[in-house]
Amino acid sequence: MGHPVLRERAQPLDKSDLKSASVQKLIDDMIDTMHEYRGVGLAAPQIHLPIQAAVLEVHDHPRYPDMPSVLLTVLINPVVTILDQTIVEEWEGCLSIPDLRGRVPRYQQLRVTALGRDAKPLEIDASDFHARVIQHETDHLKGEVYLDRMPNLRSLSFLEEWQRFMLTPKAEEKKES
Repeated sequence: MGHPVLRERAQPLDKSDLKSASVQKLIDDMIDTMHEYRGVGLAAPQIHLPIQAAVLEVHDHPRYPDMPSVLLTVLINPVVTILDQTIVEEWEGCLSIPDLRGRVPRYQQLRVTALGRDAKPLEIDASDFHARVIQHETDHLKGEVYLDRMPNLRSLSFLEEWQRFMLTPKAEEKKES
Protein backbone atom coordinates (compact mmCIF):
# COMPACT_ATOMS: atom_id res chain seq x y z
CA MET A 1 0.00 0.00 0.00
CA GLY A 2 1.30 3.40 -0.92
CA HIS A 3 2.27 2.72 -4.51
CA PRO A 4 0.14 5.03 -6.72
CA VAL A 5 -0.90 2.24 -9.12
CA LEU A 6 -2.80 0.51 -6.31
CA ARG A 7 -5.16 3.51 -6.18
CA GLU A 8 -5.63 3.96 -9.94
CA ARG A 9 -8.40 2.55 -12.10
CA ALA A 10 -6.83 -0.23 -14.16
CA GLN A 11 -7.08 -0.16 -17.94
CA PRO A 12 -8.61 -3.00 -19.98
CA LEU A 13 -6.32 -5.39 -21.80
CA ASP A 14 -6.87 -5.67 -25.54
CA LYS A 15 -8.16 -9.12 -26.44
CA SER A 16 -5.59 -9.39 -29.24
CA ASP A 17 -2.75 -9.03 -26.69
CA LEU A 18 -3.90 -11.87 -24.44
CA LYS A 19 -2.18 -14.66 -26.35
CA SER A 20 1.13 -12.81 -26.55
CA ALA A 21 4.10 -14.40 -24.81
CA SER A 22 4.53 -11.36 -22.55
CA VAL A 23 0.92 -11.45 -21.26
CA GLN A 24 1.03 -15.23 -20.80
CA LYS A 25 4.27 -14.85 -18.82
CA LEU A 26 2.67 -12.10 -16.75
CA ILE A 27 -0.23 -14.42 -15.91
CA ASP A 28 2.20 -17.19 -14.92
CA ASP A 29 4.15 -14.73 -12.78
CA MET A 30 0.95 -13.54 -11.08
CA ILE A 31 -0.03 -17.12 -10.27
CA ASP A 32 3.46 -17.84 -8.92
CA THR A 33 3.39 -14.68 -6.80
CA MET A 34 -0.07 -15.51 -5.41
CA HIS A 35 1.15 -18.98 -4.44
CA GLU A 36 4.48 -17.78 -3.05
CA TYR A 37 2.78 -15.27 -0.74
CA ARG A 38 -0.03 -17.69 0.13
CA GLY A 39 -2.79 -15.52 -1.24
CA VAL A 40 -6.15 -16.61 -2.62
CA GLY A 41 -6.09 -13.93 -5.30
CA LEU A 42 -3.87 -11.32 -6.91
CA ALA A 43 -4.70 -8.39 -9.17
CA ALA A 44 -2.25 -6.75 -11.57
CA PRO A 45 -2.27 -3.39 -9.70
CA GLN A 46 -0.83 -5.24 -6.71
CA ILE A 47 2.32 -5.84 -8.74
CA HIS A 48 2.27 -2.23 -9.98
CA LEU A 49 0.64 -2.86 -13.36
CA PRO A 50 -2.50 -0.78 -14.06
CA ILE A 51 -4.24 -3.41 -16.17
CA GLN A 52 -7.47 -5.35 -15.64
CA ALA A 53 -6.09 -8.79 -14.85
CA ALA A 54 -6.59 -10.92 -11.77
CA VAL A 55 -5.96 -14.51 -10.72
CA LEU A 56 -7.58 -16.49 -7.92
CA GLU A 57 -7.44 -19.95 -6.43
CA VAL A 58 -8.43 -21.47 -3.09
CA HIS A 59 -7.29 -24.92 -2.06
CA ASP A 60 -6.66 -26.10 1.53
CA HIS A 61 -5.66 -22.60 2.59
CA PRO A 62 -4.38 -22.35 6.19
CA ARG A 63 -5.98 -18.94 6.82
CA TYR A 64 -9.28 -20.07 5.33
CA PRO A 65 -9.46 -23.73 6.39
CA ASP A 66 -13.25 -24.03 6.14
CA MET A 67 -13.64 -22.44 2.73
CA PRO A 68 -14.54 -24.52 -0.31
CA SER A 69 -12.00 -24.86 -3.08
CA VAL A 70 -12.00 -22.45 -6.01
CA LEU A 71 -10.31 -23.62 -9.19
CA LEU A 72 -7.46 -21.55 -10.56
CA THR A 73 -9.16 -18.75 -12.47
CA VAL A 74 -7.76 -15.95 -14.65
CA LEU A 75 -10.03 -12.93 -15.05
CA ILE A 76 -9.22 -10.39 -17.76
CA ASN A 77 -11.39 -7.25 -17.99
CA PRO A 78 -13.93 -8.62 -15.48
CA VAL A 79 -17.41 -7.15 -15.03
CA VAL A 80 -19.30 -8.02 -11.86
CA THR A 81 -23.09 -8.16 -11.64
CA ILE A 82 -24.62 -8.57 -8.18
CA LEU A 83 -27.20 -11.38 -8.12
CA ASP A 84 -28.20 -11.18 -4.44
CA GLN A 85 -28.24 -7.90 -2.50
CA THR A 86 -27.63 -9.76 0.78
CA ILE A 87 -24.54 -8.35 2.51
CA VAL A 88 -22.30 -10.63 4.57
CA GLU A 89 -19.52 -9.28 6.78
CA GLU A 90 -16.47 -11.54 7.07
CA TRP A 91 -12.72 -11.37 7.63
CA GLU A 92 -10.38 -10.35 4.82
CA GLY A 93 -6.71 -9.72 4.36
CA CYS A 94 -4.65 -8.49 1.45
CA LEU A 95 -1.16 -9.12 0.12
CA SER A 96 -0.86 -5.35 -0.43
CA ILE A 97 -1.63 -4.67 3.23
CA PRO A 98 0.42 -7.44 4.84
CA ASP A 99 -0.19 -8.80 8.31
CA LEU A 100 -3.62 -7.18 8.84
CA ARG A 101 -7.16 -8.58 8.85
CA GLY A 102 -10.52 -6.86 9.13
CA ARG A 103 -14.24 -7.53 8.77
CA VAL A 104 -15.52 -6.40 5.38
CA PRO A 105 -19.11 -6.34 4.09
CA ARG A 106 -19.54 -7.95 0.66
CA TYR A 107 -22.42 -9.12 -1.51
CA GLN A 108 -23.24 -12.78 -1.08
CA GLN A 109 -23.78 -13.73 -4.71
CA LEU A 110 -22.60 -12.38 -8.04
CA ARG A 111 -21.89 -13.15 -11.66
CA VAL A 112 -18.56 -12.22 -13.22
CA THR A 113 -18.05 -12.07 -16.96
CA ALA A 114 -14.52 -11.77 -18.26
CA LEU A 115 -12.05 -13.09 -20.72
CA GLY A 116 -10.09 -16.11 -19.61
CA ARG A 117 -6.42 -16.73 -20.13
CA ASP A 118 -7.16 -18.14 -23.60
CA ALA A 119 -9.03 -14.91 -24.58
CA LYS A 120 -12.34 -16.78 -24.62
CA PRO A 121 -15.32 -15.31 -22.77
CA LEU A 122 -16.17 -16.84 -19.42
CA GLU A 123 -19.06 -16.39 -17.05
CA ILE A 124 -19.00 -17.52 -13.43
CA ASP A 125 -21.77 -17.41 -10.86
CA ALA A 126 -20.19 -17.27 -7.43
CA SER A 127 -21.48 -17.09 -3.88
CA ASP A 128 -20.13 -16.75 -0.37
CA PHE A 129 -16.31 -16.90 -0.11
CA HIS A 130 -15.81 -17.32 -3.87
CA ALA A 131 -17.87 -14.16 -4.45
CA ARG A 132 -15.88 -12.36 -1.72
CA VAL A 133 -12.57 -13.17 -3.42
CA ILE A 134 -13.86 -11.95 -6.79
CA GLN A 135 -15.12 -8.71 -5.24
CA HIS A 136 -11.82 -8.19 -3.41
CA GLU A 137 -9.73 -8.66 -6.57
CA THR A 138 -12.02 -6.60 -8.82
CA ASP A 139 -11.93 -3.79 -6.24
CA HIS A 140 -8.17 -3.62 -6.88
CA LEU A 141 -8.96 -3.02 -10.55
CA LYS A 142 -11.00 0.03 -9.48
CA GLY A 143 -8.23 1.40 -7.28
CA GLU A 144 -9.82 0.24 -4.02
CA VAL A 145 -8.59 -1.87 -1.11
CA TYR A 146 -10.61 -3.72 1.51
CA LEU A 147 -9.98 -1.01 4.11
CA ASP A 148 -12.09 1.34 1.96
CA ARG A 149 -15.09 -0.97 2.46
CA MET A 150 -14.77 -1.36 6.23
CA PRO A 151 -17.52 0.67 7.95
CA ASN A 152 -15.86 0.11 11.31
CA LEU A 153 -12.10 -0.20 11.77
CA ARG A 154 -12.42 -1.66 15.28
CA SER A 155 -12.08 -5.19 13.89
CA LEU A 156 -8.77 -4.37 12.18
CA SER A 157 -6.23 -6.83 13.62
CA PHE A 158 -2.67 -7.92 13.07
CA LEU A 159 -2.55 -11.35 11.41
CA GLU A 160 -0.75 -12.99 14.33
CA GLU A 161 -3.35 -11.78 16.83
CA TRP A 162 -6.20 -12.66 14.46
CA GLN A 163 -4.85 -16.21 14.16
CA ARG A 164 -4.41 -16.44 17.91
CA PHE A 165 -7.78 -15.05 19.00
CA MET A 166 -10.11 -15.52 16.03
CA LEU A 167 -8.93 -18.40 13.85
CA THR A 168 -7.53 -20.82 16.45
CA PRO A 169 -10.54 -20.76 18.83
CA LYS A 170 -12.89 -21.56 15.94
CA ALA A 171 -10.73 -24.51 14.85
CA GLU A 172 -10.62 -25.82 18.45
CA GLU A 173 -14.41 -25.51 18.79
CA LYS A 174 -14.86 -27.74 15.73
CA LYS A 175 -12.53 -30.39 17.14
CA GLU A 176 -14.57 -30.54 20.36
CA SER A 177 -17.91 -31.01 18.59
